[in-house]
Amino acid sequence: MSSSKPLSRAAESLKRATSSVGGTIRTLRGSGKEAGNRPGNPKKSGKTRKLHPAAVWAEAVGTAGEFLAPAWEKVRALWLRFVWPVLSVVSLLGWVVLAAAIGLWWAGQAWGWQEAKSAAMVAFLLFVLAVGFIVGRSAYGVVLDLARTRVAVGDDAVGSIAVSNVSTRPLLPAALELPVGANTAVFHLPRMKPAQVHEDLFTIPTARRAVIVVGPVRSVRADPLHLLRRRVLWTEPVDLFVHPRTVALGGSAAGFIRDLEGMPTTELSSADVSFHALRDYVPGDDRRHIHWKTTARTNKLMVRQFEETRRAHLAIALSTNTDEYDSEAEFEMAISVAASIGRQAISEQRDLDVLTQKGPLRCETGRNLLDDMTRIVGAPMRKTAVDLARTLSDTVPNASVVFFVVGSHVTATQLRSASASVPPGVRSLAVRVQPGAAPSRANIADLTVLTVGDLDDLAIVLRKAAA
Repeated sequence: MSSSKPLSRAAESLKRATSSVGGTIRTLRGSGKEAGNRPGNPKKSGKTRKLHPAAVWAEAVGTAGEFLAPAWEKVRALWLRFVWPVLSVVSLLGWVVLAAAIGLWWAGQAWGWQEAKSAAMVAFLLFVLAVGFIVGRSAYGVVLDLARTRVAVGDDAVGSIAVSNVSTRPLLPAALELPVGANTAVFHLPRMKPAQVHEDLFTIPTARRAVIVVGPVRSVRADPLHLLRRRVLWTEPVDLFVHPRTVALGGSAAGFIRDLEGMPTTELSSADVSFHALRDYVPGDDRRHIHWKTTARTNKLMVRQFEETRRAHLAIALSTNTDEYDSEAEFEMAISVAASIGRQAISEQRDLDVLTQKGPLRCETGRNLLDDMTRIVGAPMRKTAVDLARTLSDTVPNASVVFFVVGSHVTATQLRSASASVPPGVRSLAVRVQPGAAPSRANIADLTVLTVGDLDDLAIVLRKAAA
């Protein structure tokens, strides 16, 4: 069944191409006859327009591709299964030596140089001897264990590799490679007896925010000249998240993220917490809200009317346009500021949305938020902080508190434009990061601008905003 489907598709495609060509020719002939039979037009000979070669060639290539695609997939699968594992064991130096050996042998045959033939035979002999170092099976039991898969910048990321000999015979000394990001760590294994376990500890530097792929652990068997290298994978890769550094916002510093329950809105309701006024009773009103004292005084039923209250919904707009930052350290500080505010909001179970120029981040849990913060990659772009503010107002229309986290290159005019996109009644604050600057607070119209010179100053400036 699998072999007949490609053939049927190719036949249908060829049939469509043939019918389209025939239909075009019939149309052209019919138009020529009609033109020749018109009064006053001389009778034309049976000439027709020629089809464009490019269209015919494109149809032929498409048909051939559909016909040859299954065969190509089979050849590719055979190549990856049988041929590539053999060729991949030859190192770059091995290919150079092999090419030199072939060239010397050809030169010796062409010009009768016995020295060139001798050198070629030595090179081939080295290859034959190298095969003996990589053949055979290694029976290892390898366990890669990271103490924590999520750490903050500057924390220790410690892991271990436990290797055991699961065979019934001793294993010769070997080497294990552990890729860590773009680097590779090498662990040397001693001669191991059956059931013997060898363990190595390692530490991964966490100087900067990143997602580091650790592993897979692979054993390497190579000859002394490293002409051939055979690698066997023993574990799966593990992602290590180096989260941005955050600070806790406790006490009055977190007052701006407070629950807004009890703060009235302009919408009236028949049942809520915030009392607004009294009005006449309307059939269908809840009798529990009848104000009996006023009813007795006015001699008509009066009911309480309330203003709807709301919960705090925090929205954070983090600009990832690196043109708005003075340095990479400033950009990293902006990420840490946004992560600290978002983490505090999640810990207090507030509604939260975080948005960048590339889209929203996950905010279901603090772990998801920090994971997405770790994946952020800044780049120069056309979208500025003002464009991000406009997108935020459309994406999160029900926000009650909005934060703009920007760099030092964002001007006061841009901040005023960003604030203008915030709906009325929504409190807006801008956190402007500038390493080394003194913590301060300023106002631009209804926008509160907070300047942060160090991440540890975030709690201080938030106290000023809450004051």
